[in-house]
Amino acid sequence: MRPVLATLLILLALPCSAGDLPRRPVHTYSIVARDAATGDLGVAVQSHWFSVGSAVPWAEAGVGAVATQSFTEPSYGALGLALMKAGKSAPEALKALLAADADREVRQVAMVDALGRSAAHTGAKCIQAAGHEVGEGFTVEANLMDKATVWPAMAKAFKGAKGDLADRLLAALRAAQAEGGDIRGQQSAAILIVKGKPSGQPWNDRLFDLRVEDNPDPLQELGRLIQLRRAYLLMDEGDGFVTAGKWEQAKAAYSAASKLAPGVWEMPFWHAVALASSGKRDEALPIFKQVFAAEPFWKRLVPRLADVDQLPKDPALLKAIQAQ
Repeated sequence: MRPVLATLLILLALPCSAGDLPRRPVHTYSIVARDAATGDLGVAVQSHWFSVGSAVPWAEAGVGAVATQSFTEPSYGALGLALMKAGKSAPEALKALLAADADREVRQVAMVDALGRSAAHTGAKCIQAAGHEVGEGFTVEANLMDKATVWPAMAKAFKGAKGDLADRLLAALRAAQAEGGDIRGQQSAAILIVKGKPSGQPWNDRLFDLRVEDNPDPLQELGRLIQLRRAYLLMDEGDGFVTAGKWEQAKAAYSAASKLAPGVWEMPFWHAVALASSGKRDEALPIFKQVFAAEPFWKRLVPRLADVDQLPKDPALLKAIQAQ
């Protein structure tokens, strides 16, 4: 199908009926951004509304990211990504979708494409304080704020923050809350980050896809989940190093994961399983001992793993492990 024809069909599919509007503005402040170093694309959002992450953030690896809020029209997410995938820049995609929407004045929408081109719209009928700021490779936007200094504070925090994209997005959300945030308070938060380059396996392209559906301090909980996600990503790295026979790198990755998630005993348990399965019995046994002391039920899993070839069917090894 020709790109122009595909675009026209997409635009015709956009719902424009005022009768479909939700009764309340359900979303508040968000940031959409591209990491200039990695090309990763992400959205982070917080709201005094249940499950904000189910509607606001949209992103596709190698394509772009979208936040759709205020009187939310979710099709801006799907159609915005489709237009960018068809070759439109973020400003072009947003302009086209707004032109087709009779209710554009109650919308607040932001987009960033894979090249870092950014655009945002705050309709005249978004509830005040409402506004946005578009920067190089990012946008910040907010509505129903306590004061109009919220989104400038977000932009300043994002530009000044260190770390990876998740760190910087979270810094922007925290700055918004410190500035007064939503006039209604807090309830839910979410972060979605995808890789800059698609792998052909979309399920592997989502680096962070985390939601806090309902919590008195959603940003604190989101920060905890981000750290936990980092730990599991390190576990995945460790597994990859084991497969490649790179034991020093695997040990470093597993150790770093355990430090990020103290008390999550599954991490050292599988580290020990990997060691034992690779003939490193003496290194594995002390780790098994530590895990079993904290959570004895892991010991019962050992023979079951041997039954399905996840541990060697070596009676002496299995006995040594269970003796810890």
